[in-house]
Amino acid sequence: MFMKATRIGVVTGDVLVESFTEFVREVEPRLRRGLAATLGIDEGMDATAEALAYGWEHWSRIRAMDNPVGYLYRVGKHHGLRHRRRPIQMPNPPRSVDPWIEPALPAALERLSEKQRVAVLLTRSFEWTFAETAELLGVSVGTVEKHVERGMRKLRLALRGGTT
Repeated sequence: MFMKATRIGVVTGDVLVESFTEFVREVEPRLRRGLAATLGIDEGMDATAEALAYGWEHWSRIRAMDNPVGYLYRVGKHHGLRHRRRPIQMPNPPRSVDPWIEPALPAALERLSEKQRVAVLLTRSFEWTFAETAELLGVSVGTVEKHVERGMRKLRLALRGGTT
């Protein structure tokens, strides 16, 4: 077992490993979905891996933060935007998927602003609460509510044949 000195005192390596493992188990799905909604599926997966690798390297500092998952979301987002290979593209649903998905939805989602798209996908598709979404994004609940409201209005208009 190794020992690591920190500003707070001495922390055993086993405690750091266990606390990080538990943190990843708890937040990785939310972080992955948030980054996929922000960057697209492939880039979101890469960004999640990068954010968690960064989190492990700096875990003794990050674990003391008020919102470590929000911090790692921003780390992953920054990485993903820096290494973006192509424009964000929402996947087209397979034709055999139940329940039926409106074929124009992926294109309509792509036309939303990033903040609106992320807020709509997390709250409507992944069933996150406004509070969970606000925590991840590092904004207020009211801000998330506004992004969802505006994003849903644009989606309804686009899916009725208007433009966003």
